[in-house]
Amino acid sequence: MNFSSILEVITPLILTYNEAPNIERTVQSVKWAKQIVVIDSYSTDETLEILSSHPQVKIFQRKFDSFASQCNYGLSKITSEWVLSLDADYILTHELVDEIKALTLDIDTNSYIVKFKYCVFGQTLRATLLPPRKVLYKREKAIYKDDGHAHRVWVEGKSRMLSNYIHHDDRKPLSRWLWAQDRYMLIESKKLLETPASELSLGDRIRKQKLLAPFIILLYCLILKGGIWDGWPGWYYAFQRMLAEILLSIRLIELEKLHNKGLPENKVYNL
Repeated sequence: MNFSSILEVITPLILTYNEAPNIERTVQSVKWAKQIVVIDSYSTDETLEILSSHPQVKIFQRKFDSFASQCNYGLSKITSEWVLSLDADYILTHELVDEIKALTLDIDTNSYIVKFKYCVFGQTLRATLLPPRKVLYKREKAIYKDDGHAHRVWVEGKSRMLSNYIHHDDRKPLSRWLWAQDRYMLIESKKLLETPASELSLGDRIRKQKLLAPFIILLYCLILKGGIWDGWPGWYYAFQRMLAEILLSIRLIELEKLHNKGLPENKVYNL
């Protein structure tokens, strides 16, 4: 399949909410696409103005209820055979774009998995906790489902791993990260408490104990993943992940105490 035909069959899908610090770089990395579909959760910053400056971007607005619902709504607005699903702070590297251009998109493969590199202050880290995920897939074979605070696309059939990377490069302020993590960890804590212990992974069982996980994740990021060699950006990332685990521990304690006392959660959480 040549380059021009790939342009016809791949549509990038991006979710946005107040992503002005990021969205221009993300769109620039997929400018090769004939059409880009954006599902916006009624942004109040300059996100829509930035997106409107790109003629191939189609914007649909929908009130946010869950990531999976937003993504599935986005799929309903796409008519191409293939979808490239991206967060608003994902940047396709030139190497990955070249690899996608060279794909034959054969009939036996329904999805492609891509690895990630995390960036702090624009610096790419050696290693992070971001797992590979399916980002390029056949639209008719895919459906999104919520998974704790995250979401996951389920694609029927065979998958292949691509060789090159997406950069996760979030430039929003720390206050926005803290706001998002607090919401995410509330959802994650509910998932941990409601899932039977036999169905939890070893990592989730450790997290559920509340005390050890923050310190384990700090050492894991700095030592086992080599973040200490990335200088202050590596420390920054490790501290972020440790703080996220501390927030999860606090939320677990809070939910357990409320449950034990028979108090309603909705009087405490301002979502």
